[in-house]
Amino acid sequence: MKILLTIHEKLDPNSGSAGSTIKLGHYYQKIGHEVHYYSIDNLPKWLPTLIKELLFPEFVANHIAKLSRQQLVDVVDASTGDAWLWATTPRLSRHKSPLLVTRSHGLEQLKHFADIEDAQQGNLRLSWIYPLYRGSFRLWEVTTSLRYADLIYLLNREEAKYVVEELGVPSERVHVFGNGIPEAFLNLPFEPLPEATDAIIRIAQVSTYIPRKGIHYSAPALNKILTRYPHVHLSFFGTECRECPSVEQVYGDFDPTVRDRILVVPRYPHEQLPNLLKGHQIKLFTPISEGFGKALIEAMACGLAPITTAAPGPMEIVRDGHDAIVIPIRDSQAIEQALERLITNRSYLEQLRHHAYLTAQSYSWQSVAQNRLALYEEALHPKGKSLANV
Repeated sequence: MKILLTIHEKLDPNSGSAGSTIKLGHYYQKIGHEVHYYSIDNLPKWLPTLIKELLFPEFVANHIAKLSRQQLVDVVDASTGDAWLWATTPRLSRHKSPLLVTRSHGLEQLKHFADIEDAQQGNLRLSWIYPLYRGSFRLWEVTTSLRYADLIYLLNREEAKYVVEELGVPSERVHVFGNGIPEAFLNLPFEPLPEATDAIIRIAQVSTYIPRKGIHYSAPALNKILTRYPHVHLSFFGTECRECPSVEQVYGDFDPTVRDRILVVPRYPHEQLPNLLKGHQIKLFTPISEGFGKALIEAMACGLAPITTAAPGPMEIVRDGHDAIVIPIRDSQAIEQALERLITNRSYLEQLRHHAYLTAQSYSWQSVAQNRLALYEEALHPKGKSLANV
């Protein structure tokens, strides 16, 4: 099969959505398929970033048209909003057109609702341009790409419910797939808790430092915990992004008396995460809106016990009291109470760590890729004829 994967971001293996796209393509290739990528990196370098984002669907449409004319693509697997222009353009021989798949890395409509609520509560300041593009036309682009897709791959059941019930997309086109984690993250040695009752407990947050990740609620809780428990340390990994505060501003959210027990690593090679998480026992994950939670599973695979909000993505992964503590969204007191429970109850912390570690072992990119490919082939050849290894 000849597969084109598009993503309206830079093709950075250390980022979330783009990193997942690269991993999918890698495993498609391992199975024997031909994979090509099209991203913001393919656009003229002299274009400003905002213009690249606005014009990306036009560039994608032109690229798909060229490949289609030369019969160089069987499947176009595009992130939401990328291929709407190509999908709505009349074509003389649609039966020869490639299969169009739209995949979500976190449905923009659900993120929009969460952002609006956060803005109303005073925790997020939306730019003047937001209602002109991201809060309006961008949502239309995403909706159009979903309605015209032959197959739709979503990350959680909440997204699927919205797409079917609110956007009117036939349910038979909609499929829920999680993400995977690299093979190097699976079956790592499980490190037991230190025997000393006063040994250092380390909490990790692996995410960008933005309001959508719940920082307005986690920072106050963490301040109180660090002040109350001198043996507790805190690490932030991957805080950096275009709209994120500087390292100094991250430290500025915390009391000066506890900053010597805080580590901020703005950026790191993704394959180094297991090493970075060594010696950590608790994963704090407090998103307001989250399509899946790949960083959550990766930390679980490294032996961390998760505390997570009941966002749609994490709820596809964990069960409260079994392999995580699940807390309400936007609840600083609940974050504080959950952290204190794990810090003061070593047996419960060890139990959650062990169950979380076992849960994470079932997530692999290879199985995710195989399941997605099976639907490609079923849609292309409903009678069972396969294009594998063509």
